[in-house]
Parts: sequence; structure tokens; C-alpha cells
Amino acid sequence: MALFRRNSGERPTVDQTGDRPGFAYLPADEIYLDSACQTLRPQSVIDAMTAYYTQYSACGERVKYAWGRQVDDEVEETRERVLRRLGLSGRRFTTSFTLNTTYGINLLLTQLPVGRYRRVVTTRTEHNSVFLPTMALSRRLAVPRLVLDRGADGAVHYGDGDLADAVIVVSAMNNVDGTVLPNLADLVRDAHRVGGIVIVDAAQAFAHAPDALHGIDADAVCFSAHKAYGSSLGVVAARNDLLSSLELGFIGGGQIASVSADDFTLRPELHARLEPGLQAWGEIIALREALAFTTTDAEAIAERETRLAATLYDGLTQLPHVRVVNRAASAVISIIPERVDAHRLATFLSHAGIMVRSGHFCAHHWLQQDYGDSPLVRFSLGAHNTDEDIARTLEVTGRLLTGL
Repeated sequence: MALFRRNSGERPTVDQTGDRPGFAYLPADEIYLDSACQTLRPQSVIDAMTAYYTQYSACGERVKYAWGRQVDDEVEETRERVLRRLGLSGRRFTTSFTLNTTYGINLLLTQLPVGRYRRVVTTRTEHNSVFLPTMALSRRLAVPRLVLDRGADGAVHYGDGDLADAVIVVSAMNNVDGTVLPNLADLVRDAHRVGGIVIVDAAQAFAHAPDALHGIDADAVCFSAHKAYGSSLGVVAARNDLLSSLELGFIGGGQIASVSADDFTLRPELHARLEPGLQAWGEIIALREALAFTTTDAEAIAERETRLAATLYDGLTQLPHVRVVNRAASAVISIIPERVDAHRLATFLSHAGIMVRSGHFCAHHWLQQDYGDSPLVRFSLGAHNTDEDIARTLEVTGRLLTGL
């Protein structure tokens, strides 16, 4: 494998070609293909974080001096931008911030009222951040848990009886093969008609399939800023009536209007229902810049990602000794190598400066059920990737697989 090992020591020259708008700081000979875990951050996001920590690093929602007022204004702007990006009304929905997608989903599910819902519903291809919390919710509410199938196109198969008075938690985009849930709007409409609620895991879709989310009247949309060109942060855009219904069991400073010896009064601002304690103000402000980056360059980012995904998918399907899990091109493509362990292949690629993910990607249940215990290799694209990245990745991967 020495053929593919890069020289260690001096840091490579950064990319100065202009092929990575916003990412000129990246070394030219290192290829990052793990955006499904977390995207790289454009320079504007890094600058926003730096500005907060060096120019006005104050607490939000607590102080009256100028730095704090600036934090409050910029955090509020971020909340509004999230709703605009999702096409949701600020009169009916509220943006809250948390640690990550998993944390946001759990904050909602663990505080849903007991006695209101008759079943919990999810699908068998979910990430553990959905699959596991729905198990816990079913046990806490003492109601059945229904695991639905999805079709080859990713559509959820259901009947009205499955959705009646149900808590439905589903992903809008699969994190293994990038399949987008095509009947999400129908699912939300049909669930609401029979008394159900829908919570959407949008961890992948927010960055890579925003059209699948826009204007969807789900009860909550949860995603991670760090998978959408922002800093490490979780985001929940939830209906106000859902937030108002929560029976809070995770509570503290920042949520309370008044406290007596034996009771307390909650703040009227609904975002505080999911925001106990001090928040990640710099990360929230950086998300504002990430949203600006992806909105301003939305068409260019989408066009590039679509083109690169098609090239990568076509190239991987032509390589020897490999099974491509995807049925179509996507920003997320997974393969099963036939003659080498996936972790070893990922290590060999790393020696060549190509960073990919190996394993089961927190989707153990359905991957092991459908594909056995063998790990997979996942290639996931971001706005920083170039045609040269894909060409080099296919060249090196092809040589590795051919030599097995």
C-alpha cells in the first residue's frame, strides 16, 4: 500500500484554484468525503465564530449591555432564517437550539404527554437516533410500536389505521444511500387527519434535499447544523402547539419567568421549552452564516452536487469486486467491497489522502438485517468537493480493488 501513502511532515499547499468557493483553506491533496457525518465549514462560518469569540462574546437572553444585545439580535435572526429556509410560518412555528439531531428528537419524545397517543410509528430503515428513541417512547407511554416498510423509492407504506393518534418519527433522507422520502407531505397530511403527529429527522435532507422539506407542515423538523455547513449544533423547528403540550422534565435556567418555594412559571417564549441553561451562542450565530452561504449559492451547490454524485455513482458501479448499495446517484453513496474488509479499504484510502466513512453508520438494524454483519464504505459529498476529487477517488479506489 506504500504506492498510495502521502508524505508526512510539511502541510500541503492549500487549494488556490478557485474550484472550492468558500473553502480555499483546504489542502489541495486531501479529499474529504464524509459530509454525511459533518460538513466542512466555509470561511464565512469560521469568520462568524471567530468574530463572536473575539469581539462580543457575551451571554444571550440575560444581559442588557451592548455585547449581549448584539448576541440576542443575531440569535433571533438565526431563528427566523431557519423557518424561512424551511418555508414555515413564524406565527405557527418556533426554532429552538440543542446539541444535535438525536438530542432534539429525544427532548421532544421524552416530554410528550402520557395518555395522549395510542401508538408509536417509525420505519425499518431509520438511523439509530430515530429507531432507538421510538423504542424508549413506546415503553414510556406503554403503547405499541409499529415499524413500517419503505418501498424501493423510499416511500413509507402505511394505512390510516397505522397513523391514528400516533407519534410518527421518520427520516426525510436516508444516511446510507441518500434515498429521499417522496411521500412525506402525504404522510403528514394523512397523520394530521387522524390525530397523529409527525416528527422529521432532517439531518441529511436539510443540506442535501431541501426541496423535500420546504413547506412541509410536520409537527417538528430536527436537524444538525454541523451537517449543513455550520458549527456543532442541533436545531428543532416545531409547531407552537406541540411545544406548548410538552410536560417538561428537563428544566432549568433560561426557561423560567418566576420561581417560588414550590412552583415556577415558564417563560412565554416557546423556544425556551427546549433550551435549558446557557446556549451555544457562537454556534447559533455561525449557523446564520451557514444559511446565508447555502441560500446565496443554492443553485450552484445543488448543480455541483448533482453532477459529482452522478459521476461518482457511475464510476463506483463500474469498479470490480464491489457492490453498490444505492439504486441511484445521491450525495450519499455506500458500497460493500467483496474482497477486503470495509475498514481496511477505508484505511487504504486514507493513506492516499481520501477520507471516507466505514461501518454501519448508526443504521445497524436494517443494514445487518439486509446485508449481514459486514461493514460498508460510505462516500458523502459536500459543497467543497470538486471534479478532481471524484476523479482521484475513483482512480485510487479502482486501483485498490483491482489489485485485490
